[in-house]
Amino acid sequence: MIGAIVHQLTRSLNDSQIKEAGFAPYFVDHTIGVYPTAASGSPWNAASMAVKGDPMADLVEDLAAEQKARVTYDNILRLSDDPDVNDVIKFLREREIVHFQRFGEAVQLLREKLSQKNVYYMNPAMDM
Repeated sequence: MIGAIVHQLTRSLNDSQIKEAGFAPYFVDHTIGVYPTAASGSPWNAASMAVKGDPMADLVEDLAAEQKARVTYDNILRLSDDPDVNDVIKFLREREIVHFQRFGEAVQLLREKLSQKNVYYMNPAMDM
């Protein structure tokens, strides 16, 4: 969704505006296509998805990912003065908060199950 917003905001730029805005290196590689990258320019890849196959480790990673996304949206809101962009970002931020809450509930449910079975000395995904 963020890529789509950036595309909508930049698709009508002319050559001189692209240069002035600092988009020239991106434009050379991707024209006006949406290419998922971090603000630092690092492209997205699957290495950013930390999965261990252990329910507790994976849920805690999910909790952290939701908070990192929320902070990114907070930072975008600090920099943006476009009401249309801000409305979308606020929606996405609220969604991250709800996801964080649901993952927190899943952690609590998992804790209850692990306490009942007293098996957390091993990977419960493999040894149930």
